[in-house]
Amino acid sequence: SAGITDLYEVIRKRLLIDGDGAGDDRRINLLVKSFIKWCNSGSQEEGYSQYQRMLSTLSQCEFSMGKTLLVYDMNLREMENYEKIYKEIECSIAGAHEKIAECKKQILQAKRIRKNRQEYDALAKVIQHHPDRHETLKELEALGKELEHLSHIKESVEDKLELRRKQFHVLLSTIHELQQTLENDEKLSEVEEAQETTIDADPKP
Repeated sequence: SAGITDLYEVIRKRLLIDGDGAGDDRRINLLVKSFIKWCNSGSQEEGYSQYQRMLSTLSQCEFSMGKTLLVYDMNLREMENYEKIYKEIECSIAGAHEKIAECKKQILQAKRIRKNRQEYDALAKVIQHHPDRHETLKELEALGKELEHLSHIKESVEDKLELRRKQFHVLLSTIHELQQTLENDEKLSEVEEAQETTIDADPKP
């Protein structure tokens, strides 16, 4: 009959659905047993009672299936929500990485500024120990004049040295000529003495 066909269809659908953890296995087993009892029932009252039990069990199975579908839909929505949250977390992490990179750049820049300030302070301390520019220019001007005076003295000394060198050269030349003259006179005297000795040695006729 149509009722039995519908009942078989419902049982088939319920058997295809695994209801682990929700008691569906036990309900389906009871439904099958009730169906067998209903098929073997002798009286109409007993058959009606078994039919009501089967309907009750079917209602419980349908309720459990509906609840499972609701949980499934809720899990799907939760998964979508988790994916959305995960994407937001990924975006937050990426933003945090960018902020960290920017903070690192700012830290490096701050370190450079601090280093430059330290070097500036060190140079300022060194500069404070030196005279100011006006005094330095005065000292440089005085040193320039002194250097110019020393340059003139150097030129004068060099001129005197050159004069003395020339005079010494003339003196050496005179000494050399005088020595040559003395040597020539000495040679001439030796020749004259030799001649006189020769004349004295010759016998007179």
